[in-house]
Amino acid sequence: MPVKRKITEPDGVYFITFTCHQWKPLTELTGGYDLVCNWFDHLKIKGHYIAGYVIMPNHIHALIAFSNTGQSINTIIGNGKRFIAYEIINRVK
Repeated sequence: MPVKRKITEPDGVYFITFTCHQWKPLTELTGGYDLVCNWFDHLKIKGHYIAGYVIMPNHIHALIAFSNTGQSINTIIGNGKRFIAYEIINRVK
């Protein structure tokens, strides 16, 4: 069961998990591990810190220290998930 929470703080360390649609192993099927790493690189450039992560064939766990960049943490995570999802769709085609 998905749980979406509004994060109201501008910074902090958060444990984040997100899954592929219907738990399908899309990350593995598309070789999408690099997509997650690219998103992490983007986060580091923006001043955030990746404390730890696990990329599984169908889901991702990450411990991320977010800095206050003026953008909400929910937006940052949503944009990352969107970037990864669009590229996975392109690779499936």
